[in-house]
Amino acid sequence: MDERRRFERRPTSIRVEITHPTFGVMVGYAKDISDGGASVLLDVDVKPPVGTVVNVVFRKVSGAVNEAPVPMKVMHHHRNLIGLMFSSGTPHKI
Repeated sequence: MDERRRFERRPTSIRVEITHPTFGVMVGYAKDISDGGASVLLDVDVKPPVGTVVNVVFRKVSGAVNEAPVPMKVMHHHRNLIGLMFSSGTPHKI
């Protein structure tokens, strides 16, 4: 398989809060993360469609990793796993 990723993925288990005006708040856990995006396991059956831009806050036990929500684009989903890409086009350090 041709690996097209530009950034190395790191395994993690960070709580993720995803918000969107249509879908409300969805909570999940990042399975892995990179400077380009994250794979998130959701606890809900309803997922935003591919291409939807959502606002995301990554949270640790002691508080938020990012205080302001970051816009991320839904790139794919399979069952309860969604792939999110930072939508600003520039890599992020989380």
